[in-house]
Amino acid sequence: MQVTGTEDVAAPIEHVFAELTAFDALERQAMRRGIDVRRQFRGAEPTIGEGWESTFRFRGKERTAKIILAACDAPNMVQFEGASGGLETNTLIELVPMSPNRTRVNVVFKMTPKTLSARLLVQSLKLARSNINKRFKKRMTDFARGIEHKLEKTA
Repeated sequence: MQVTGTEDVAAPIEHVFAELTAFDALERQAMRRGIDVRRQFRGAEPTIGEGWESTFRFRGKERTAKIILAACDAPNMVQFEGASGGLETNTLIELVPMSPNRTRVNVVFKMTPKTLSARLLVQSLKLARSNINKRFKKRMTDFARGIEHKLEKTA
């Protein structure tokens, strides 16, 4: 299953990339949502192949996910790969400069089931695809407006 989204941000590409790779802030945001996040790397930033391990509740069960930084081409692209049980994920975030102060963010999120239970989960998500797409679009819009708001505060 694949979920895609595109959002234009009224900010320079370097600023958008910096916000997307502000891993400390993203970790804190996940913790506020009840997700236990543990770094699996030394230093302030992960390198290719390093990442996080997280624990969270989904559909009444405790789940564990491993997320790694698969690729990074500053300020154009960042890619993450993840695994939770029998479900593998791949997230590609591409940034395209539209003008000096406008950036297009393209996100492609793919889920690949590797077990029967993961296939059942993905199948149930496919049935709710339109709702998932709406929520994904709203999250992208909120994130973009947050980036713009931070830029306005610093200007």
